[in-house]
Amino acid sequence: MEKYKEIERSIIKKYRKDIWSKFVKAIIEYELIKENDKIMVCISGGKDSFLLAKCMQELERHGKYPFKAYYVCMNPGYNEDNLELIKENARIMNIDLEIFESDIFDVVSDIEKSPCYLCARMRRGCLYNKAKELGCNKIALGHHFDDVIETTLLSMFYGAEIKTMMPKLHSENFKGLELIRPLHMVKESDIKAWAKTNDLKFLNCACRFTEKTANKEDESKRLEMKKLVEKLKKDNPNIDYNIYKALDNVNLNCVIGTKNDGEYKRFLDNYDKDN
Repeated sequence: MEKYKEIERSIIKKYRKDIWSKFVKAIIEYELIKENDKIMVCISGGKDSFLLAKCMQELERHGKYPFKAYYVCMNPGYNEDNLELIKENARIMNIDLEIFESDIFDVVSDIEKSPCYLCARMRRGCLYNKAKELGCNKIALGHHFDDVIETTLLSMFYGAEIKTMMPKLHSENFKGLELIRPLHMVKESDIKAWAKTNDLKFLNCACRFTEKTANKEDESKRLEMKKLVEKLKKDNPNIDYNIYKALDNVNLNCVIGTKNDGEYKRFLDNYDKDN
């Protein structure tokens, strides 16, 4: 059996419960894909986005609704070894991948303050422009369950607000484009297990700046959240799921203040209304 067929079979068979079913559940529950959608699937070179591509391929072939997926990788300035690894994985996994160039790494290379923030914004803009060029109405990213939990905790601990990584959202700057996250319910540990089962090696971080500072990730706030969740799970194995579920079960009668479209409201605004 060819390698890519073994990879596809593992998603549907061995990891049906942990990956495929959760992928499909998110698609259905959050209404991520509709009939005749044109979706640009963004591949960064990591395990998450390559798994997303394979899941989207399977859904495109056998899903309930017809849609068209385009598999795209933006090269912001990867070194040759990293770029070749992306191409090789696309070949192994039978993904018809289009790679387009940008000079983002060069642009932000001399930025001392918040280069990661600027890089992220520029990458997102390039991807939206590419999606428009392809005639797509949606962009699919490979963020997973753990990304959602860590983002939520980061917002609380460092941003002083409760917000999360949404399963889908409309673009504010590119009218008619929507961002979707089909792996929203899939845990990172299961993605790692899938990659190991298939003996696949992916890019971990291809950022030019972290290449220069090898252990910077150890100092990151996101890794701090990851370690915190791992520690809490030792006493309560369901702690990550409970955080996820809490975001779908907010009791507004027991919240001091809320913000919607920039408008802030305190509980005192209506506290004496019916008394």
